[in-house]
Amino acid sequence: MSDDSSNFNWPMKIIIKAVGNIALVWILAVYMKQYFALTGGFPAYIIVGSLLTLLNMFIRPILDIVTLPFKLFATIIAIIIVNGVFVQLTHMIVQNMKPDLVTLEIYGGLWGWTVIAVVFGFTNWVLKEIMHK
Repeated sequence: MSDDSSNFNWPMKIIIKAVGNIALVWILAVYMKQYFALTGGFPAYIIVGSLLTLLNMFIRPILDIVTLPFKLFATIIAIIIVNGVFVQLTHMIVQNMKPDLVTLEIYGGLWGWTVIAVVFGFTNWVLKEIMHK
């Protein structure tokens, strides 16, 4: 199929998204009254659902671009935390081993743990990439 056939479906995709948003607004208004109040009946469901659809189409891409640095920062922080947990687990396991066999200490407080977590994470990522190729 050519790209023209996929472009033919875009109005249907918009309609499906709008109907989904209208249904979502109705569900929220009917079943989640403690959190969501909407007056105006069925026309209000259509207005708010359509408005959500339009905002998702035109404003969300702009907001996604504007907030990209925050998303990247949050992702990096999450990766560091996960790697820190692995380092902590390793540290805890080693602490329960015989000291004449092995000891592990990480110095520098939070900064030391962060540096070690980043180095371990980066090194493991590089190794994974090398092994993947």
